[in-house]
Amino acid sequence: MPSEQLSFTLRPVVNYADLLVACSVRAEAYGHKVPAYRDSMAKPDAVDASPSTAIFLCEDKATGQAVGTMRVQSTTRGGTKLEIEKYVVPPPELELHGRAEITRLSSILGADPFVRLALWKAAYLYCMATQARWLMIGVRKPALIRAYERMGARDIFDDKKTVPLGHAGNLPHRVLALDIGSCDQTWRAENHPMLNFMVGTVHPDLCIFPSVHRYPAEQIRLHVA
Repeated sequence: MPSEQLSFTLRPVVNYADLLVACSVRAEAYGHKVPAYRDSMAKPDAVDASPSTAIFLCEDKATGQAVGTMRVQSTTRGGTKLEIEKYVVPPPELELHGRAEITRLSSILGADPFVRLALWKAAYLYCMATQARWLMIGVRKPALIRAYERMGARDIFDDKKTVPLGHAGNLPHRVLALDIGSCDQTWRAENHPMLNFMVGTVHPDLCIFPSVHRYPAEQIRLHVA
């Protein structure tokens, strides 16, 4: 399998200082579009402190600057309910398996375009490693809905109804689910443009697995005021 170097590294957040850096990236990225988010995104929240959450950080190799971040919450890491599941009940066939949700995925203005794709790959690998079969996705924009559908995601409701999500501004969202275990097969069958990057190339700059054995929140001071 070919190997590819990136202009940045990706690693799990391992202490409180890392978490604050991740929060600063969120604040800059979200605040650029919605200034009101600058203050709220700059502080850790309860999801950050949960042992069922893994947070990742991308750092530019040349400057050391943090350029991207995301967090993945999983029901296979001790959590019983995802944030999105506070507002929508997943179908029984999904509740039988581990589920995950990506939130706060962001990159700063001017970051390498591959940062966001690398974060997605990290989320995919993390879900595979932690046996989270279903990725729950709340989405509004039609273009993103089409992109997720091409990846293999499907609405959890037959009528494709929208649901207001409290952790996403109470705006109405379609709720999709992506079968992580079937992604490789789906992408190969569709010759998906993400195929080579996601499963056909080794990226040594992506460090995923230490987060599987993440220390308890209390031990690394992931406290929320």
